[in-house]
Amino acid sequence: MMARKRRSTTEINTAENASVPKRRYTSAQRTHLEEMMVFNQKKCLSWYHKYTNDVGELGPEGMEKFCMDIGVAPEDLVMLVLAWKMNAKSMGYFTSAEWLKGLTELQCDSVKKLQSKLESLRLCFNDPLAFKSIYRYAYDFARDKDQRSMDVETAKLMLNLLLGKQWKLFQLFADFIDQSKYRVINKDQWCNILEFSRSISTDLTNYDIDGAWPVMLDEFVDWLKNKGENS
Repeated sequence: MMARKRRSTTEINTAENASVPKRRYTSAQRTHLEEMMVFNQKKCLSWYHKYTNDVGELGPEGMEKFCMDIGVAPEDLVMLVLAWKMNAKSMGYFTSAEWLKGLTELQCDSVKKLQSKLESLRLCFNDPLAFKSIYRYAYDFARDKDQRSMDVETAKLMLNLLLGKQWKLFQLFADFIDQSKYRVINKDQWCNILEFSRSISTDLTNYDIDGAWPVMLDEFVDWLKNKGENS
């Protein structure tokens, strides 16, 4: 009896592929698929100008319309991530260069494409390194550009957005700020608040008073301890 000839992997794959019916697309469907896959800078800029005012600026009114089109609230944290991707300099404003930078990286030139990326943008908050970068970026993004430091009211709003749900001591920190002498928060204090929220336990047992923490946080810890003793 003659030995059976073994079929090569190529022959097997060819036979299997031949048995699978190929999907046929119409010309219109192929064009639509190509448009969805290929980023078009000209189309992206045209989309930008849909939201600009008479002087070609995308400001608060255009931002509101943009948010409405992509289906998110202006205060949604995903908008902060998007601004971070664009490296936008001013809250409520996008320049054409910032728009192109961020959306080219995301390969988005339409509402539908950006909507498909919103969930992945939100996932940036689950990445400790990305979150730290967004948190640091938020300071310069949100502060008044005429001031070197951020006023405490703006700081509390931003801290609530960024840390309010994950830092159990946030509300107590906000209460401490309200009764304190502090009217502004500088960049060093801002960055250390994040490190404090990540590394110091709620009961403060691992807080080192001789550590390199800003005086503000030393005073916060003292205030908390006094509050606990008097309650």
